[in-house]
Amino acid sequence: MLWRARDVRQEIQCGIAAKAEMIIQRVVLNSRPGKHGVPVAENFRLEESTIADAIQAGQVRVRTLYLSVDPYMRCRMNEDTGSDYLLPWQLSEVADGGGIGVVEESKHDNFVKGDFVISFNWPWQTAAILDGSLLQKLIPQLVNGRLSYFLGAAGITGLTALLGIKEKGHVAVGANQTMVVSGAAGACGSLAGQIGRLEGCSRVVGIAGTDEKCSILVQEMGFDAAINYKKGNVAEQLREFCPGGVDVYFDNVGGDISDTVISQMNQNSHIILCGQISQYNKDVPYPPPLSPDIEKIQKERNITRERFLVLNYMDKQEASVLQLCQWIQEGKLKVRETVVEGLANIGAAFQSMMSGGNIGKQIVSVSK
Repeated sequence: MLWRARDVRQEIQCGIAAKAEMIIQRVVLNSRPGKHGVPVAENFRLEESTIADAIQAGQVRVRTLYLSVDPYMRCRMNEDTGSDYLLPWQLSEVADGGGIGVVEESKHDNFVKGDFVISFNWPWQTAAILDGSLLQKLIPQLVNGRLSYFLGAAGITGLTALLGIKEKGHVAVGANQTMVVSGAAGACGSLAGQIGRLEGCSRVVGIAGTDEKCSILVQEMGFDAAINYKKGNVAEQLREFCPGGVDVYFDNVGGDISDTVISQMNQNSHIILCGQISQYNKDVPYPPPLSPDIEKIQKERNITRERFLVLNYMDKQEASVLQLCQWIQEGKLKVRETVVEGLANIGAAFQSMMSGGNIGKQIVSVSK
């Protein structure tokens, strides 16, 4: 990291002692794609900035290690996120999201130099001064030293999969239930299928967009079958792989794929409404309404379809994270990441993730 002192003569003229500053890099929102637009790397801009050398009581200076890139961020690129819990990013202001870093200086009682910490409002910067009360200390041993897992499998992504299934899936051991997961090779979907099995589903089928992803789901992650929705007839393949119908649907995508799955769901079955990535570039409410024909099926078969927001279940966070970490340590939960090196490439990573370029969690490694 570089340090810079302001022009001493200028400071003396102002009657102020020279102040040391650290030169950092940061990524700001350069432009908005528009509510119907497809986000591109150029919507973000890398620039040089500075942070103060001195920190105040209660603050922590951190070096950024990993940043998370997630589908929900597409909403933050709009002037109006359409959500009461998400704030929009502002033009020419630094973007933020889930991040992990190491403490380099602390004036907060809970942290010392060398601690690893996480925040869900981490600025997209190489270094930052943060309010210590907004940070959580991490224990690397819980994830076999793989710190980035706390942004994915052992973090909000894993919690979304586990608590979604527990709270909305109504999965029961011995009930011979079939689960279908769309967006199955993504950060949440790849975990959801495995957790569905661990929680008691007898059959798990994934839907993904490439043969490679489908192969990984079956060979590495224990799915019984996987459908490449870009090849063949999805409805026919679903009938083949789910001969008894679908009891639980973990929905990450919405749109035509979800319509196809819902049409094959059983009486009194359940949709876990996790995300609707196929709809994020469209100006529609969340969750998007179903077409009249599909809505009729949902009502006639008494299929539950309730919005799931993991933030409403934070009282179960600690126990759930420990369960996820235990499964990771035991090798029962296989974790995939797509890691892009360098803060300068975070816009490209976001663009790739939104178009299905990732397998598992999309992570940007900022520094070692």
